[in-house]
Amino acid sequence: MVSNRPRRPVSQSYNTDDLPPKPYELVSFPKRKPVLKAPIGHHRYIQSGYHGTLDLSLRVKTALHVSTGITALGSDVGQKVPLIKTMTQGHSDRLVIQGSSLKGCIRAIYEAITNSTLAVVSNRYKQKMPRERLPCRRKDSLCPASQVFGALDWQGLVHFTDAECVSKSAVTGFMPSLYRPRPDQRKAYFDSRGNAAGRKFYHHAREAIDGGNRGTPVQQAGAEYTFKTSLQFLNLSQAQLGTLLISLGQDPDYPMALKLGGGKPVGLGTVQVMVTEAEVMQDVRDRYTQYEAPAAAKLTGEALATFVQESVKAAHREKLVEEAQLGELSEVLKWPTNRDAPTGMY
Repeated sequence: MVSNRPRRPVSQSYNTDDLPPKPYELVSFPKRKPVLKAPIGHHRYIQSGYHGTLDLSLRVKTALHVSTGITALGSDVGQKVPLIKTMTQGHSDRLVIQGSSLKGCIRAIYEAITNSTLAVVSNRYKQKMPRERLPCRRKDSLCPASQVFGALDWQGLVHFTDAECVSKSAVTGFMPSLYRPRPDQRKAYFDSRGNAAGRKFYHHAREAIDGGNRGTPVQQAGAEYTFKTSLQFLNLSQAQLGTLLISLGQDPDYPMALKLGGGKPVGLGTVQVMVTEAEVMQDVRDRYTQYEAPAAAKLTGEALATFVQESVKAAHREKLVEEAQLGELSEVLKWPTNRDAPTGMY
């Protein structure tokens, strides 16, 4: 594996245009065009592929709010405020992080560290995106991220279930007022030709800023809350699985945490991932000829750690991972951090 001293993102958001520093960086696009090809497909299990499940534990490190888009009476959700922006809750009233939110967050990382297109581009800025980075539109011609996560008319090879909080109930937080992005007012968003300079990621902060009495009341998970979920996959190569694990922060050379939900500019949403157990198979006939999964397919402890690191090495060895972009992103998402969330204008 090439190691590698992490590189700073080349497209800095810092004070190049007399505006205050912002709590994000732009991770550059690879210089080469993405290689597009047809995906493996769902019609059969390939013998060279990896199929199974990863059980994940998500530890909240700074307060987390993943909005439902609904504002409710505080009394309806057991909170002592008149109105509150809600999170999803399960049947037992435990907080839930939607699988779609997890998938979108992890896909963004996977896109950034592979030579992939963007999943979504706003029509407003479509003309400023490099043409080779526009979303894939043909299901037989997909970039590395679209082959795994899906694209138009293509379901993808991974599925994220909703993550449910282990035990604790929601608390009330107060999110400061946040302003919309203004890329037209900051030179760092664009290169010398006027094209978008890269993908935007927010830094982590040691603590999230609370808006106090002037903030918007939000239902949230506090620091050290734990969520459990699982990720199913099929027909992945070991390099693809390794890149997925890197995106989950499992590469010891690039220890990253996820940034989820709302309030990213003020330090909310830092979540650290642990892979607690895995069921991994290559010959699925063993799974369907007996009631229990083969013992060799269930990985925990040292066997799991070894498999994870072998897969991570395969991602580097087969050059699915773009080392420069991984270095840039790891500087933004590394955890733990000594950064403080900015105060003032957002």
